[in-house]
Amino acid sequence: MTKKPLAFRMRPTQLEDVIGQQHLVGEGKIIHRMVKANHLTSMILYGPPGTGKTTIATSIAKTTNTAFRQLNAVVNNKKDMEIVAEEAKMSGKVILLLDEVHRLDKAKQDFLLPYLENGMIILIGATTSNPYHAINPAIRSRCQIFELKPLEPEDIKIALNRAVEDSTQGYGSHHVRMENDAMNHFATGCNGDVRAALGALELAILSTEPNKDGEVVISLTIAEECLQKKYFSHDKGGDAHYDVLSAFQKSIRGSDVNAALHYLGRLIEAGDLTSINRRLLVIAYEDIGLANPQAGPRTLSAIEAAERLGFPEARIPLANAVIELCLSPKSNSAYKALDEAISDIKKGRAGEIPAHLKDAHYKGANQLGRGLDYLYPHDYESGWVKQQYLPTSIKNKKYYAPKQTGKFEQALAQIYNKLNQ
Repeated sequence: MTKKPLAFRMRPTQLEDVIGQQHLVGEGKIIHRMVKANHLTSMILYGPPGTGKTTIATSIAKTTNTAFRQLNAVVNNKKDMEIVAEEAKMSGKVILLLDEVHRLDKAKQDFLLPYLENGMIILIGATTSNPYHAINPAIRSRCQIFELKPLEPEDIKIALNRAVEDSTQGYGSHHVRMENDAMNHFATGCNGDVRAALGALELAILSTEPNKDGEVVISLTIAEECLQKKYFSHDKGGDAHYDVLSAFQKSIRGSDVNAALHYLGRLIEAGDLTSINRRLLVIAYEDIGLANPQAGPRTLSAIEAAERLGFPEARIPLANAVIELCLSPKSNSAYKALDEAISDIKKGRAGEIPAHLKDAHYKGANQLGRGLDYLYPHDYESGWVKQQYLPTSIKNKKYYAPKQTGKFEQALAQIYNKLNQ
């Protein structure tokens, strides 16, 4: 019999053991209160992969001793849901974890709705897509919506330590010794996805021969081989895409070069040249306008160059345009600065966009805390106001290093240095 993956084996069975998401499952928080009062309602758990959606659902079921079933809105059909409904009739109540709930078609939805209404089926929908964008209002209106956050590196380390110390479900009997650099790489390189970190750790343990003392030593080199892809979440058609575009424009509007280069780097890594070009041209006229009349034509020229070059060389004219728009003769400081930003992203140093910069144009954004504390620069006399644009984990990062090779960039350097005092 094939052994189940480490992430599956190490999944907590009690709410108290859930790693992270303390704003939902911590003592006195909403899901903890629901379980303690034994008053469950249908809910949608929304967040990036590997942040605990399935874990929270299974922990709720085990803590409340309620029958639990798991289906997928794409893979499983209406007949599978009928089986769950029959079980609910027999036992009185069933918790149904429905993965990819945003893909629920009308036939399955119409079947489920009466059972959600009478409380026989407690639906826990799991999705990586913004429910206000992707989930049918008929389902959404019958569910509480809870957002899960990417796990912090310290949270990931807790999970990794549990795995190497647990002799029953983990690898406690393998005498694993993980070097600090390896631990840090697993914890930061997985971008908050504990499942990816545990999968890489398991590969490292099983593919490493014990030394003469019987220890399985996981070095940084081994960790890098087993967790090669340092990725970040970006779906061109999803919520994260619009958050990045919103933060990109607000960072340029706020004259923050480093933040603007960071979000440009994310969009380049996503390969979305069309959105970059369109947004840059809008910014040139919307946020720069007559304050720098030549910004529009120069931005258009940079866009045309980018379209002819294609990625990766397109990053060079785009970087020059972004810096001019942010600070509005020649140097390579622009694309060098962007290369450093992209290098950080590839190493897993992306972090989460501050809530006040996230896209807030859609209904329900306030409930998700989007844009509530955003300070609009045009409301201030100087057209600039100090606020954080970069993610908290890299908020002090400086990418752009002005060069003294011409009067134009010397002028930019003076503005940049004044803004970053």
